[in-house]
Amino acid sequence: MIVGRAAQIQALTAVLDEATQHRGGALVVRGEAGIGKSVLWREACALAEVRGMRALTTVGVQAEVQLPYAGVGHLFRRLRPEFGAVEGESPFRVGVEVLDLLGGLEEPVLLAVEDAHWLDRASWEVLAFVARRLESDPVALVLTARDGEDVDRLLAAAALPELRLEPLEADPAGTLLDQVAPGLSPALRARVLAVSAGNPLGLVELGGLAARSGGAALLPSRLPLSTRVERTFAGLVGELPAATRALLLVAALDDGDDLDEMLAAASQFEDRPVTADDMQPAVVSRLVSVDEQYRLRFRHPLLRSALQQSASAAQRRRAHACLAAVVADDNRRLWHRAAAATGPDENLAADLAAVAIRARYAQAAEIALAAMERAAQLSEDPQERGSRLLWAATTADEQGDANAARRLLELVDETQLRPADLARLSWYRETYLGSGWTGSARLGVYIELIDTIRRAGDIELALEALTSICLRFYWSNPDDLIRLRFVHVAEQIDAPEDDTRVLCALAQVAPVERGASCLEGLTALRSRLDLTPPQQRDLGFAASALGAYALSNTFLQASADALRAQGRIGMLTQTLTSLAYNAAAAGDARAAVSAAAECVALATETRAPVWALQARLQLGMAEALRGNEEIATEIADVSEKTMLTAGMHAMLSLTQRIRGINALASGRFEEAFSHLYRVFDAGDIAYHPYLRFHLVGHLAEAAVYCGALDEVGVVVAELTPIAAQSRLPVLLTGLRYAEAVLADDAAAYEAAIAADLRDWPFERARLQLTYGGWLRRQRQAAESRPLLRAAAAAFDALGAAPWAERARAELRATGESRRKPIDAIDALTPQEQQIARLAADGLSNREIAERLFLSPRTVTTHLYRIYPKVGVKSRSELAAMMAERSF
Repeated sequence: MIVGRAAQIQALTAVLDEATQHRGGALVVRGEAGIGKSVLWREACALAEVRGMRALTTVGVQAEVQLPYAGVGHLFRRLRPEFGAVEGESPFRVGVEVLDLLGGLEEPVLLAVEDAHWLDRASWEVLAFVARRLESDPVALVLTARDGEDVDRLLAAAALPELRLEPLEADPAGTLLDQVAPGLSPALRARVLAVSAGNPLGLVELGGLAARSGGAALLPSRLPLSTRVERTFAGLVGELPAATRALLLVAALDDGDDLDEMLAAASQFEDRPVTADDMQPAVVSRLVSVDEQYRLRFRHPLLRSALQQSASAAQRRRAHACLAAVVADDNRRLWHRAAAATGPDENLAADLAAVAIRARYAQAAEIALAAMERAAQLSEDPQERGSRLLWAATTADEQGDANAARRLLELVDETQLRPADLARLSWYRETYLGSGWTGSARLGVYIELIDTIRRAGDIELALEALTSICLRFYWSNPDDLIRLRFVHVAEQIDAPEDDTRVLCALAQVAPVERGASCLEGLTALRSRLDLTPPQQRDLGFAASALGAYALSNTFLQASADALRAQGRIGMLTQTLTSLAYNAAAAGDARAAVSAAAECVALATETRAPVWALQARLQLGMAEALRGNEEIATEIADVSEKTMLTAGMHAMLSLTQRIRGINALASGRFEEAFSHLYRVFDAGDIAYHPYLRFHLVGHLAEAAVYCGALDEVGVVVAELTPIAAQSRLPVLLTGLRYAEAVLADDAAAYEAAIAADLRDWPFERARLQLTYGGWLRRQRQAAESRPLLRAAAAAFDALGAAPWAERARAELRATGESRRKPIDAIDALTPQEQQIARLAADGLSNREIAERLFLSPRTVTTHLYRIYPKVGVKSRSELAAMMAERSF
């Protein structure tokens, strides 16, 4: 019987009962060592069995933390024996495989994970990913985790519900002690209760020790409880035969649970045969158990640490060497070799570095970091050591671990670096040890560092640095001297002929000076079939910086499709952000909401706050276009505070854009002009030299209604030569509208509408609306109506409701009434809209689940909610309805 945990058992029962009703969920049981997590874990398994649930279990093993997917491999191997062979895959892609695997089971399932704090990071990411997507699945996930800063950080990022175990109250503690150590004298009983402080493991182990050895066994009182319990375990082990002790030490350091493997390693350790009989004393003492598959399990994790701490460094290294000699898996053998190494070993270091690079590609950043740091420690060449430490620091920063990045940089001996790495160190110190976002203050320094790397002959590193800094340039408003210095350095890099990185960098840093040539180069690359997803993403960024949104979307959509298939969510998040930016800039509110909402979710998932901020800004723009003023205002206000705090002043232009479009949509034209004009004013903190290019049309529209055309004329005069030089599509399109309203005659409007506006439906509709209104005021109602009808239809399709309503108002003024179409799709959430579109495109539930990183059951549940919302009864009716709409 479990003492003093009735409320906690009730919480576990609730999670299991919900899962049996297809309302899956997760619960993390956490607390200090010995607090009773394992007991509740076993109770959860027993409760699941009573409910007819299938229980899949695994235990985190400290020695396995460097092995990608070891935890989930153990957990799901009973369902799919080959499941462990997933190294190199993205955790998010593996998570989708897990959801699909669970979806194929007939009975409800309990996933029970003990000691989750010792799971390898890839397994943790998979389980956290799955836990957040169990809303419609008959699956309960119960994990136990020990308290600690690392666990706090993991759980905060995962946002999973927690059940904290506190020490037992006085009465239950006394009851438990009387059960395990009856007959203690009152004084000794009181002493054990005081020392154990309500910790169940302390009560059991120290109570038994006191019963055997008296009160002296509880001294010294200054030691932490966990240390005392470890000493108790160490004392029990010390009484065992030598072969048993050796076998237990090997088992404590093993990253597997196979008894035969441990026996083989222990035989090498002892230089004589060690058999299963040698483990029997430990089994009899209840220190370990061995199941019918000959898998060994320790009675408590503290026993592992007691064994490791009581062994000398030489013994531990010898045990690792013996394990390395017998394990079959290459990766496991490599980690044991690394743990056994006594000094520098360049071959071993190179092997670990290769593991790190593979792990980083698979988004297993923590494994990559551990492998590269150990590779640096084992490096014989001091220059290689420095280079590997710099690589590890970069990985730590990507993981959001600023403390590790600083620590690793402090280990670098700058006197032993190659020239390129010395420049790289200076770069990283500025980036990782600086005060955060510095705008253009340090861009000149970075340019010189890139040039130093180039002159040192490290072309690849120079190109990598070039790519990493160009987006910073775009959002920092540097002066012309700095920008042109960047252009000069970039064009001096002797990049391979088919390398696209210089082109991408120039498009973002010098869109005016190099815009025309970059646009030509990007257009030529559109038909290339050998581009990788990262290349496609970067080309999409470049085309977006030039305001060529349709061209940009060609690259970005191809990249997004490939990245989804690969499960590379971090890079997918960046790609979706740019897609959302393009859609918002082009006036396609519906596409912007869809991409931005998914991006916010994924950025939160991958702990990428900068990309989440960017996505929210695009969402704010989309909501402004839709006429959802309160939502857009809140996004602008919150984002502005964040950017002011971080010193991201140039990005304030994005909040002014939201406010300006908000006011424009609401008919507050003078206010709209005021907000938007700040982006055009070089003396304003919200000024942005390139964002203003796609606001020209909005500014001119506000001016039409508030009488500020003279100011627009000045803007047009300034931007016209820039457009002629750069040929930027967004600027040319915006100027076409502005020039038409400034000319205020039919010929100008007709010329503007006659231009090729296939890629600019919002701008074409705006021209039609403005021209149609102009014709009506010229008493040419018949001529105005086709234009106003087309404008209303286009704005409705784009989700720009205020503009559509304005077009209908103009139509009513001509004597024609046009009803606002009822579009049920607008009643759906962004995720439901995505699912509806994909279902209408003919994708199966499983294919939709894979595309959107959901479980198939969740997709099914969403579809059953979607059908009544949009007034259809089947997939075919949904497809027919969606086909009538232009999205």
